[in-house]
Amino acid sequence: MSEVHILLVEDHLVVRNGMKLLLEAQPNFSVVADVNNGSEALEMLKDGLKPDIVLTDLNMKEFDGMLLIEQVSSEFPDIKVIVLSMMDCEQHVSKSFENGAKGYLVKNVAADELVFCINHVAKGGRYLCEELSMNYVQKSIDRNHYTPNLLDPQALELTSRELEILELLGEGLTNLEISKKLFLSKRTVEGHRQNLIDKTGSKNTPALIKFAVLNGLLR
Repeated sequence: MSEVHILLVEDHLVVRNGMKLLLEAQPNFSVVADVNNGSEALEMLKDGLKPDIVLTDLNMKEFDGMLLIEQVSSEFPDIKVIVLSMMDCEQHVSKSFENGAKGYLVKNVAADELVFCINHVAKGGRYLCEELSMNYVQKSIDRNHYTPNLLDPQALELTSRELEILELLGEGLTNLEISKKLFLSKRTVEGHRQNLIDKTGSKNTPALIKFAVLNGLLR
């Protein structure tokens, strides 16, 4: 297996030293440099350092990892960036890949998965750690299995006209637009809308729409 040269970017010295020891214990890994922040990493790259992989944290006080990903992807496209972070929210993961990262790991990842990720990315692949991948899969399963609580409009004493107006409100139409579409006065539409709010116990129109979706009155 060919040697993989790694630039390690981590602002916590103890964590950085531990990561360095773990990585260098692998027969085909070589940590060519370890630095405190993204600015130091870029300086080394501009001075001619040519790692295969930049393994970086995101949350650093000076020149954070997200900016580093963007700069490396733009200025050194042959170098692949892998994120190793405590941040597990979808926004950070998506933004990292959008900026050019090739891998994303959370810091509680097992050593063998870290090694696999680095080797996989070094060969040209992309990788999202198992924990985050399964979280996304579970969310997808939950969404697919979600079924709203179906309410009978008659139980709320909703009239056919009120249901018609509710559907148009759900489509984003204003009172004036609904009045023109149904050939009603604006005041009449406002009256029906208020009846809908009162009958469903909603505070306002957005709350009414949310109630209608959750209870199967709108799709």
